[in-house]
Amino acid sequence: MDRRRVLLVVAAVVAALGTVLVFLYVQGADNRAEAQFATQEVLVANTQIERGETVRQALDSGKLSREAVAEGQILPGALSEATDVADLVALTTIYPGEQIVPQKLGATAAGESPLTIPPGKIAVSVNLTDPARVAGFITPGSEVAIIYNGTDPAGQQFTRTLMTRATVLGVGSTTPVSVAAAADGQEAPAPAEQVPNTLLTLAVDQAQAQRILFAQGSGELTFALLTPEANLKADPGVTAENLFG
Repeated sequence: MDRRRVLLVVAAVVAALGTVLVFLYVQGADNRAEAQFATQEVLVANTQIERGETVRQALDSGKLSREAVAEGQILPGALSEATDVADLVALTTIYPGEQIVPQKLGATAAGESPLTIPPGKIAVSVNLTDPARVAGFITPGSEVAIIYNGTDPAGQQFTRTLMTRATVLGVGSTTPVSVAAAADGQEAPAPAEQVPNTLLTLAVDQAQAQRILFAQGSGELTFALLTPEANLKADPGVTAENLFG
């Protein structure tokens, strides 16, 4: 009888211990989930803030707002309040979606170029539509490949990788709206739908700049966003003859 009683006590203790362990595990999982999705409000640019523009001006024009950002994605030093920096100016262009960090603000905008061009490189800008620049996901610091779509001397269309990797220095919006002129006595046609255009500035060498500018004037360019591990290689490209292998 004593042995049976002991076994019952042991079983009760084990069951209680198991219940406690399950509770602790579930509580820990909840805490981990909360930490993963925890957010904090920081100042984020809604629209482009020009170099030399004060934080106060950006606030007054609705270019800044506080947005909830996942804690794991908040930049070091990102500001959550504008009170102490209202009179500071942007030292460089701040693009939509960027978090406001102290390094981009100062008492006055310096006179030198806002672009930091790597040694031995030059900066060249390319005008692209949204689809040709991965629908707006390319930002300063992105690595891109450039793909060219054109026509050879025989009149055959082809697509080929022009550059396997280049660094984006800056992104700026240029969205002109044009209306076709009407002939005398005719009603003006409806404006054509405009696709947003964007200037992307790249760091390249002289030969690459010449190839990019020539290709831009003779065909169509598309930028492909790269990961650090991406390793594109130059190849003969694609034509109508090898499109399907």
